[in-house]
Amino acid sequence: MKRRSLFAAAALVSALVAPLMSQAQAPAKTLRVVPHANITILDPIWTTAFVTRNHGYMIYDTLFGTDLAGKVKPQMVDKWNVSKDNLTWTFTLREGLEFHDGKPVTSEDVVASLKRWSSRDSFGGVLAKSVDTYTTPDAKTFVIKLKQPFGVMLESLGKPSSNVPFIMPARIAATPGAEQIKEHIGSGPYKFVPAEYKPGERLVYAKNDKYKPRAEAPDGTTGGKSVYLDRVEWVIIRDPQTQFNALVAGEVDIIEQPTFEQYASLKAQKEVQIVDAQPAGLQFILRFNHLHAPFNNVKIRQAAMLALGQEAHLKTQVGAPGMYAYCRSMYPCGTPLASDKTGLYTGMADPKKAAELLKEAGYDGTPVVLMRPTDLAAIAKLPLVAKQQLEAAGFKVDMQQMDWATLVARRAKKDAPAQGGWNAFMTAWTAGDILNPLTMAMMNAAGDKGWFGWQDDAQIEALKVKFAQASTEAQKKQIAEQIQLRAMETATHVPLGQYFNPAALRTNISGLVPGGAQVYWNIKKN
Repeated sequence: MKRRSLFAAAALVSALVAPLMSQAQAPAKTLRVVPHANITILDPIWTTAFVTRNHGYMIYDTLFGTDLAGKVKPQMVDKWNVSKDNLTWTFTLREGLEFHDGKPVTSEDVVASLKRWSSRDSFGGVLAKSVDTYTTPDAKTFVIKLKQPFGVMLESLGKPSSNVPFIMPARIAATPGAEQIKEHIGSGPYKFVPAEYKPGERLVYAKNDKYKPRAEAPDGTTGGKSVYLDRVEWVIIRDPQTQFNALVAGEVDIIEQPTFEQYASLKAQKEVQIVDAQPAGLQFILRFNHLHAPFNNVKIRQAAMLALGQEAHLKTQVGAPGMYAYCRSMYPCGTPLASDKTGLYTGMADPKKAAELLKEAGYDGTPVVLMRPTDLAAIAKLPLVAKQQLEAAGFKVDMQQMDWATLVARRAKKDAPAQGGWNAFMTAWTAGDILNPLTMAMMNAAGDKGWFGWQDDAQIEALKVKFAQASTEAQKKQIAEQIQLRAMETATHVPLGQYFNPAALRTNISGLVPGGAQVYWNIKKN
């Protein structure tokens, strides 16, 4: 009896302790990330917002990817070939691709996804102009037949950042590009858990046990997307100091973008490490709305461009020495297409010349509605500087404050500024987004079908097609310079310098993959 009682007692203790042990082990399999911004739009084709792009990489997969060196490699594609006349591209999907709803990924899903992506993306739009037909000979094969050669086919399908050509089920991809999708089902390494989604608080992703990663080592958005965690939680914390405290206390594991003022304190913490997942850096820009006054007048846009200088923006927003650099090129300095041929733009504020041009343009004092995101620390100070510099040149500025999620939604509105629209906003792009005129959203000058701001310029669009057809690097360089000069002449946007914004991680986190986007496969939590 005593022996039986001992066994019963042991069983009781085991039953009580097991859940506690399980709870104690749970954090080792759950990664908690503070994303750089709140996320309310979950459709990575509808918006170019980086936080939505990162969400896309959690649950979707891509046909090709781009490694850290800029080389395109296959991802969902197993093999491909191109005809001798370069007009027919045939792709075969690899085995084992399955959507989260259990259905296999087919060539029809691919074609539907590419068509929707092309309706929204600058690079995709140029590809669409060259496509004659898409065909699907079988469930694993899709064929793209072109009207004329498109020398950057793989670069388009492997585009690493916004908008990324993510592959969705055909029934979801059938949603018009102007509308947001209602379901979020991919074939990627994680599954989105909609039941636990709390806007403004938390997003949850569960490991996709059926995902079959490639054999290659992860590199940028290429290679094996191995998952060593059961769960990833994105925890929305708006206050930078609260983010800092949560990281130091071990309540979260990663802060995607700490404020620049925090780096010295973060480096002093023994349990914190700084890891740069965007080693090529980022670029600040100001984007004009080309539809409404006053920036529907090219001379007034040029005046604003002359009024804005990089030095004050970089020193005010970043400040930390070594974390920013002046660069007046629209393509990142240090990359192949970077050019100092920038026409009237020098990167230095010239309020006197801006005022003269503003007077010449007949500016009537129409207020510039400048949107400022108060909760996105990485860019929140920029509009303060822009307002000051524009006013110094004679502009009247109505700076309206809101959170980033509201700005992302509002910038998609074509309404007049007085009816809830806007005139200008500021944002940042990773180097991978702006390496060439086809990846750069601001070079989408297709009018109503273009990027927010809706510039309509047939010359830029024609030059982009020539760039896509160029067969040598020298030709691409020459055409890219022509496009930049035209973009400066028409004031598509204003480049405001480069900077670096590394992530902060607990020291027990390893495997963060550097690349053109923040991705969360390959990560281990010890």
